[in-house]
Formats: sequence, structure tokens, C-alpha cells
Amino acid sequence: RVAVRVRPLSKRETKEGGRIIVEVDGKVAKIRNLKVDSRPDGFGDSREKVMAFGFDYCYWSVNPEDPQYASQDVVFQDLGMEVLSGVAKGYNICLFAYGQTGSGKTYTMLGPPASVGLTPRICEGLFIREKDCASLPSSCRIKVSFLEIYNERVRDLLKQSGQKKPYTLRVREHPEMGPYVQGLSQHVVTNYKQVIQLLEEGIANRITAATHVHEASSRSHAIFTIHYTQAILENNLPSEMASKINLVDLAGSERADPSYCKDRITEGANINKSLVTLGIVISTLAQNSQVFSSCQSLNSSVSNGGDSGILSSPSGTSSGGAPSRRQSYIPYRDSVLTWLLKDS
Repeated sequence: RVAVRVRPLSKRETKEGGRIIVEVDGKVAKIRNLKVDSRPDGFGDSREKVMAFGFDYCYWSVNPEDPQYASQDVVFQDLGMEVLSGVAKGYNICLFAYGQTGSGKTYTMLGPPASVGLTPRICEGLFIREKDCASLPSSCRIKVSFLEIYNERVRDLLKQSGQKKPYTLRVREHPEMGPYVQGLSQHVVTNYKQVIQLLEEGIANRITAATHVHEASSRSHAIFTIHYTQAILENNLPSEMASKINLVDLAGSERADPSYCKDRITEGANINKSLVTLGIVISTLAQNSQVFSSCQSLNSSVSNGGDSGILSSPSGTSSGGAPSRRQSYIPYRDSVLTWLLKDS
């Protein structure tokens, strides 16, 4: 699922005379090109005045008085409830907020105390679901961890070291369990209040800095992981069904500026590198999914007595010159972020 959310103008944008050029029409977001819009028709510019993009969800969160205003609760009812539904079925799930610096990612994922975001609401939903299973009080176990990735290094936000230099954890990969962070603390929680305390502790330890766009920009990727284990009966035998939720507040992308100090340029380069890798991984996964679906359809037609008329050659291309149906390599390990999210 892909959702887009339109936020109100910031104080800086309002002061500079900024205007909102995005419109929401159902599941379509329309962006108006002001440079083209100001020119008369037939001026010689072939660019479109309005570009339309389709999404699974579009949220208009500019003015609370608008009838179509999407509050934090509206976003949760669409996205958060889908996460809870998937976890109950034993799936690993990843939900992340992506966007430029100051676009409202942290507000949507975490939110202020008066209007909490997706992460606290999803945690609250897990405990509400557990209360609904009152007849089986020990049927669920919840553990959480909170880390940040800064300059491609991992730091535990819930375990402070006495050293001045932040303690760096190493990422490993278990042959069966998949990628994990060695030495990362995991905390068993039994109620929603404990989750909020851990969230507040982790947020306070997260690295932020002022940029040209945002005065308190998140300069690291933060991953709040929930390990949800359910005790179930399978074939009349007790067993466990484990699932994992990765709730990710990505660092904001921003154009490099030579006026920044060396450390700020380095962290910006690492942020952009990991975000580019994330885009490549998602794109490759989508392409491989299409290849798999087409192969399934081809095998189905062959098993039904059909003849595709295409024979694969050893070089990976079909005899008719068509592209290979071989799945592409997914570069998970090109970035710590995508490596850790590999199993989700």
C-alpha cells in the first residue's frame, strides 16, 4: 500500500508567501505546475499544467475545518488497522514514512502527546486486541526495541552507554532468523503505558539538527520494532506464531548544500544513499513480483494445454529476443536500513 498525506504550510513557508499546489480528489493527488500555469495556452511549453498521481490512499490534512480533513485517527483506521489485521495472521509488516525534510513524517509516525501518530496507536491496538482474548490472558507476548541508523551505524535508543561516543551495534544475519542487531536491547511490555514511556525515552535520545528547511530535522532513520508472539493450537498441539512489525520514521532527504559543515554534508550523503537503496530495493521487488506473476500465468497456460511459443535460451533471453524472465538481484546489503528490513 502507498499513501500520500498533504500537510499545511509551515511558518517559514507562510512567511515566504508559499502556496499549496497539491489537490486531493479521492485516491488521486494533483500537482499544479505554477511555472506553466501562469503562461497562456499555446505559448510553446508542452509541459502539463496539472499532473495527476494515483495512490491507495490520499489524505488532505491542511485545514481541520475542511470536510475532507484527514486526522491522525483517519490515517490509523486505514493504515494502522491493516497492520493489526496482518499481525494477527502472523505476517511480518513494515510501515514507514518517506519524504523530504519537514514534510511531516515524524508527526504521522509518532505525533505530539495531544495527537499521537501511527506508532502509539498501533501499540494501543495490540493491547486492545489482547484484552478481547480475555479467556486466554497468556496467549500473547509483546517485546519492543528502538534503534536509530545514523551514518550507516546502528545505535540503541533504549540503552545509553556511559561513553561520550555513541555505542555502535553490529548488524548480523542468522541463517534462519535473518538479519538482526547484535546486543540490541528488547523490552517486554504488558501495557500501553510502558510502550509510551519507552517511546518517549527513545525519541529524546534521537539525533536531530537544524537545516535550511526544518529547525529540528531528524538526521537518522528510527526503527521501532514490535515482536508479537501468539500462543495457538495447531492440530491440537500447542505452538507459537511469531510476527514482527517494523515502524520506521525515515530521515528527511535534503539537497546537499556546500555551506553546511563537513559532518552535516556526510550525514546528508549517507541519508540519501540509504534512501536511494530503499527505492531500488522496492522497485526490484515490484519487478520480481511481476516476473513471478507472469511465470505463474505462463505455467498455468502450459499445464492447461496451451503453447506460449517462447523458448528460453541459455543466455537468459528468449529465442525471440524478449527480455529474460529471470528475477533480478535485490541489493538488500547495500544499506543498513534495507538489510535490517529484509524480512519485512
